[in-house]
Amino acid sequence: MEERLNKTEKEAIREIDAAQARDELERVRIKYLGRKGILARLFKELVTVSEEKRPVIGQSINRLKTVLAQDITQREDELLPGIDIPGGLDVDITMPGVAPGIGRLHPVAKTLNDICALFSHMGFAVVEGPEIETEFNNFEALNIPLEHPSRDTFDTFYIDTKNFDTETEKRRLLRSHTSPVQIRYMQETAPPFSIVVPGKVFRPDATDASHSFMFHQVEGLVVGKDINFAHLKWTLLEFIQEYFGPSFKVRIRPHFFPFTEPSAELDISCMLCNGAGCRVCSQSGWLEILGAGMVDPNVFQAVKIDPDEYSGFAFGMGVERIAMLKHGIDDIRLLYENDIRFLRQF
Repeated sequence: MEERLNKTEKEAIREIDAAQARDELERVRIKYLGRKGILARLFKELVTVSEEKRPVIGQSINRLKTVLAQDITQREDELLPGIDIPGGLDVDITMPGVAPGIGRLHPVAKTLNDICALFSHMGFAVVEGPEIETEFNNFEALNIPLEHPSRDTFDTFYIDTKNFDTETEKRRLLRSHTSPVQIRYMQETAPPFSIVVPGKVFRPDATDASHSFMFHQVEGLVVGKDINFAHLKWTLLEFIQEYFGPSFKVRIRPHFFPFTEPSAELDISCMLCNGAGCRVCSQSGWLEILGAGMVDPNVFQAVKIDPDEYSGFAFGMGVERIAMLKHGIDDIRLLYENDIRFLRQF
């Protein structure tokens, strides 16, 4: 038995030193130290040894087991050395690394996607268009007259692009709303249709808690025969109930927009005070959420759609405002400061 132990030790040490990879070393460990390995079999054979020599042989087997385990650990360290890093740190490359953080949608992007998804479920197609527009699409076709204050350089980002539009000599601009996409769509598509238009818009506003020079809008347009204000009201009420919940009260107030007649604004009960009145809702208990109305006949004529045959409605909402109302955010600047502590809440 002693000769077998000596022979086993020499063979095991030779195989450990010869191992060139972790999988080879693991096979050696199983061969000698596994539950059915050579040393386990030697332990079972102790019953065949005389009682006088049994304790000595047992101690020898245990010693050999300890030696081989140490040799295997040492050889493993030689095969997988640490990486020297400036500063004296040592990295064990066998340890699991730090998992990168999982990205998520920005609250504005998520709000925009959710709004479009709701209207898509109601049968609307999602349409996009260019952010640089002509004065015709941005103003004239939408029944906004030349003297309207929104066409002043204080309210619109104009671009000096005379050479870009030599046919009409019209200035181009950064669109101030997404309505020009509706004009483009009506010029190319015959009714009936239902579309929503998401996208960025630009206005030279001073940045404060409720204004930004760039923000997002989602506008909707439905054109067909016999479309009336009742269809508009049902669409908007369905959207409010689905997005904000059935507990919110809704009111529709008369308003004026150049491109719709009649026009209206839609308010919902303030979610911060439940309609009781607070600083956010100016003690009124209501928050304005969007504008809407029936498409003005002049708009149809600008895109060569017969207003005597077709009618339609349009609506538009600010995505940042919807997000702020949904999540109780009181400053639009928080959405664009990229503070990870704020963004992680969403």
